[in-house]
Amino acid sequence: MPTTKNATDIDTFIDSIDPTTMRDGRHLRAIAAARADLSTVEAELRSPVAASREAGDFWTMIGIVLGVSRQNAHRKFGRGSFEAVPRDPAGHT
Repeated sequence: MPTTKNATDIDTFIDSIDPTTMRDGRHLRAIAAARADLSTVEAELRSPVAASREAGDFWTMIGIVLGVSRQNAHRKFGRGSFEAVPRDPAGHT
């Protein structure tokens, strides 16, 4: 979720757009709002993803549930390269 300063910066940017070069800022405001919602959802996913990993679920399984690749799931929700990664019999992480 954007910080108040970041949200203020976005609003200031949108307000600064010359209306002769752009119809209005409503579409940009909708993008900013959706991005804030996305950040909130990703933050809410961190705990269940971490619990899933701690229970021994593989990034491949988590990625399937999230609708992304295992690499993308790990990139977004992994703790970094020092995480103990269980391996499944097929060699996926």
